[in-house]
Amino acid sequence: MRKTPDTFDPGSLMPVTARPDVVFARGAGAWLWDRQGRRYLDWVQGWAVNCLGHSPAVVVQALCEQARTLINPSPAYYNEPALALAQLLTQHSCMDQVFFASSGAEANEGAIKLARKWGRLHKPGAYEIITFGNGYHGRTLATMSASGKPGWDTMFAPQVPGFPKARWNDLDSVRALVGPHTVAVMLEPVQGEAGVYPADVAFVQGLRALCDEHRLLLIADEVQTGCGRTGTLFAYEQYGAEPDIMTLGKGLGGGVPLSALLAKQACACFEPGEQGGTYSGNPLTCAAGVAVLHSLLADGFLAQVRQGGEQLAQGLQRLSAEFGLGEVRGRGLLLALELGHDRAADVVERARAHGLLLNAPRPHCLRFMPALNSSEEEIDQGLALLREVMETMA
Repeated sequence: MRKTPDTFDPGSLMPVTARPDVVFARGAGAWLWDRQGRRYLDWVQGWAVNCLGHSPAVVVQALCEQARTLINPSPAYYNEPALALAQLLTQHSCMDQVFFASSGAEANEGAIKLARKWGRLHKPGAYEIITFGNGYHGRTLATMSASGKPGWDTMFAPQVPGFPKARWNDLDSVRALVGPHTVAVMLEPVQGEAGVYPADVAFVQGLRALCDEHRLLLIADEVQTGCGRTGTLFAYEQYGAEPDIMTLGKGLGGGVPLSALLAKQACACFEPGEQGGTYSGNPLTCAAGVAVLHSLLADGFLAQVRQGGEQLAQGLQRLSAEFGLGEVRGRGLLLALELGHDRAADVVERARAHGLLLNAPRPHCLRFMPALNSSEEEIDQGLALLREVMETMA
């Protein structure tokens, strides 16, 4: 067996993100260990990817058993795990058909293509998809164009046209953009990268009514909010408004690269050759997805997520009051804490030194994405560590 080298050259990896000087060697549940054996409570979890924590036994077992059986026969053929996962998703959502991919951006790219195809069939000339300022849909050229992240409009110019931007939670701003070329409205139920801003219930219901009025599709980007993250299997369930198209990713594979594009029958209009992917619906990743879905659907699991989210939110509110910080917002175990200053990166660095891994989506706030099966004790430990960090800041 080839030995792992004692030292690594970081220069061999493209610097696509700012990485701290630590190399992680293993993970279990809520925890990560670096090469020196130091333990960290992980409240990033791969940016909400590891919904069951690091290396959950059910996912490990599913991968091992499937790897011994069949890894990838080609998406040109059916396989049992893909069929099983598609059936689970359609049985437990308002959707009828599923296309599997490897990343959230890929699923969102597929949603854009599907909406434009539907527009060509049912609204000749319609191709524009209204999205939102500060929204985030991925890093392909089309999904970056659909995103409203500041600065992305010039980063790889020219943008893909067809994504007018409305204001978040402002129905009138959406209505003002609807025109003869409009085919859909696309939103995240909670804008995660913007700093965890949930959509108002009335706003989402208003979007559904507006789409019905103008015969538009409503697309829910649930790459981050889906798969139990907000306390229900899908976030749209909390809004009393069903989307026509939905995308999933991150938590769907429990750490394995897996995403999904789901659609209702009325707009599932792809024909052979219009959508695909070399790894689409491969049995290895879909077996992991089946294990994840069965875990999320187990009796009491989502209630535990809601309870953990309430515990974490209340703890953050106490810290905010104690240290004069700002708003706590979010849903379930996708939460943010406003700091009242632009020192979030400093907080993240200090927290890491205390053995707590955090994320700062914006300079003024922290985002919390712990494993959905975190225990009460682990949440209390994280809050205690964060309190130590805030004391050093004070």
